[in-house]
Amino acid sequence: MARKDRNTDESYAQDVFDNPPQGPIGVHRGNRSVASRLVPFLIVIIVAAVAGVGAWAAMSGEGAKLFSSGSSASSSSSPSAKSTASASASASASDTASASASASESASESASPSESTSSPASSSSANLSIQVRVVNGTRKTGYAAKQAAVLTGAGYTNVVAANPSGTLPSASVVWYQNESDLATAQDVAAKLGISNVSKVTNLSAPVVVVLMN
Repeated sequence: MARKDRNTDESYAQDVFDNPPQGPIGVHRGNRSVASRLVPFLIVIIVAAVAGVGAWAAMSGEGAKLFSSGSSASSSSSPSAKSTASASASASASDTASASASASESASESASPSESTSSPASSSSANLSIQVRVVNGTRKTGYAAKQAAVLTGAGYTNVVAANPSGTLPSASVVWYQNESDLATAQDVAAKLGISNVSKVTNLSAPVVVVLMN
């Protein structure tokens, strides 16, 4: 009886390759999510949009305008700040100068009363037509007439030289009777070089000059 040889799977011995594990074997990629597949497309779209905007700005000159406007705004703000600082410094210096001027004026006003009593008034405020009596209390003959001539030369029109009567002062003096005659008495004293001016009642003239030296 002839033997029949059959080359089938059952005619070989079983090995590891005849019983592979379940599932896919080998290097392969799993299923990706929709988001991961869309990300590259989104990146390409964004890059293309940025490149398009940059190209449009370069070709139309809008980029240069934006840059120049930003530079001009910063440069204009800097001079404005400098001018503000200069204005503040000027205002401060002006306030200091005003305060100094006010202090000087106050000091001048406070000192003016004493100056008005110590220094003689100018001849413009004196009454040149008032009667002035010049009394010679010295032993110099004609001294009263000489001093009266000085007053006449200064513009006084009613000057009388006289001899003394009664008690005489110890030094040369100009007496005046009323407050309205103070300016005239001070002017007469200045013309004759007399420093003492006093108010006295019951005088023989509104202004009396007593020469003692």
